[in-house]
Amino acid sequence: MSKGKVVLAYSGGLDTTAIIPWLKEVYDYDVICCCVDCGQGEELDGLQERALYSGASKLYIEDITDDFCENYIIPCVQAGAVYENKYLLGTSMARPGIAAKLVEIARKEDAVAICHGATGKGNDQIRFELAIKALAPDIQIIAPWRDSKWNMDSREAEIEYCKAHGIDLPFAADSSYSRDRNLWHISHEGLELEDPSLEPNYEHLLVLSVPPEKAPDEPEYVTMTFEQGVPKSVNGVEMKVSDIIRKLNELGGKHGIGIVDIVENRVVGMKSRGVYETPGGTILLEAQKQLEELVLDRATMEVKKDMGNKLAQVVYEGKWFTPLREAIQAFVESTQKYVTGEVKFRLYKGNIIKAGTTSPFSLYSESLASFTTGDLYDHHDADGFITLFGLPLKVRAMKMQEVEKNNK
Repeated sequence: MSKGKVVLAYSGGLDTTAIIPWLKEVYDYDVICCCVDCGQGEELDGLQERALYSGASKLYIEDITDDFCENYIIPCVQAGAVYENKYLLGTSMARPGIAAKLVEIARKEDAVAICHGATGKGNDQIRFELAIKALAPDIQIIAPWRDSKWNMDSREAEIEYCKAHGIDLPFAADSSYSRDRNLWHISHEGLELEDPSLEPNYEHLLVLSVPPEKAPDEPEYVTMTFEQGVPKSVNGVEMKVSDIIRKLNELGGKHGIGIVDIVENRVVGMKSRGVYETPGGTILLEAQKQLEELVLDRATMEVKKDMGNKLAQVVYEGKWFTPLREAIQAFVESTQKYVTGEVKFRLYKGNIIKAGTTSPFSLYSESLASFTTGDLYDHHDADGFITLFGLPLKVRAMKMQEVEKNNK
């Protein structure tokens, strides 16, 4: 009789496949696999057979794509949350939703532990474990790559371990990119990317996109509408958020939008280099920003920018289920009340080019912005404003002149 049940975050890849017999052998657990679908598409094909063949007693495939889009992606888009000015948080945003589903299945199965296959060098171990601790502090967490009983340190070792336990699957021993994919993005690490001096082999690497130089020679116009900060339509067709992202992925990938090569600072203290493809997400963030420029006042935009940077850090570090994230999101949501309108832009060889923005809540006044003097603004009013606005500078300069004079 086993010691109980463990829920394994399962992808069907070599690592999580090897973990199944390892959990049974080392901990005598009944292994319940759970694959959480965030829009990774064909990667889910054949998982049922593979999990059971590898020794799992059951596999859950849980689709949280709409939840991911509406409750994780949209709050980050509204905040303009981008880590280190480049990374659009594709993996980071998905992890808390995945962890929440793992906890739900663990409760349903009365499991004593949750296991993940994240390595001891990456960010995902932190994201998974912080979320699980916040949602289910009573459930044990097993991280094989940090476990002293785990002695496999290569793909070859994992393949041999699987074969020794009667699992003979077509895993290649040769190296490839390490990828993470969901509806929002796909990330690439490994191979030539491990050397920052080398250019990425985009011909071999890209999955969602084409390099900008291979994009069409003609630009493509796109129109989007928003209601209170939530995208509602693309080119006149109303869709739910997940379908909007799918459509934008198609358009952005076609025109080489959203390919980012970054050396980022991981939470664990090291730098890592990766290439991210986020075609639809890059368009959505830019469209949101384009509309906010029209409807948000200066002071709100300044604070919102700070909050967006802070939220990016919070999400990147796996602190989704915290009072701080809730507070930042509450502030951001309050700024979205009037983010309603239409944005138009052109996609052209990796660029998103503005082509017009309208909103019933626009704060832009043509009469104020023009050089013509109107009733609301008299050019002479600037005299007193500049005098007061520049008074601290003038007082300091006068004081420094006085000090300099006295020291002669």
